[in-house]
Amino acid sequence: MMLKGTKIYSIFTGACPKCHQESMYKTKNPYVLNDVLKINDHCSHCGTRYRLEPSFFYGSMYVSYGVGIAFAVAAFIISYLIIETSLFIAFLSIVGALILFGPIIMRLSRNIWINMFMSYDKTLVKK
Repeated sequence: MMLKGTKIYSIFTGACPKCHQESMYKTKNPYVLNDVLKINDHCSHCGTRYRLEPSFFYGSMYVSYGVGIAFAVAAFIISYLIIETSLFIAFLSIVGALILFGPIIMRLSRNIWINMFMSYDKTLVKK
């Protein structure tokens, strides 16, 4: 169970990192591919700006690499070690997992990146 007020909550739900009252994204569903990275300019509840500077989210590409590796390792362990498939099938499962979870990886890495620079402020919730 994720509690509001924690960075984990904001990272996994895509909520505003300051007040946790609304989503940062224009479309909550990451599989609407036209809108996967479209982010609101600011939070309508607390006024927090999501774009701190031009090209702010370029840094999330570094986080995306790590998150993608974590998904790839998980796919390999499940397919090769647990299901005991061949290495070729394990490779295909890694590629499939990265394609299937690509939109989630992109949003998750953006959420991690912005939460590295912003923290929850419980006084903003009451506004």
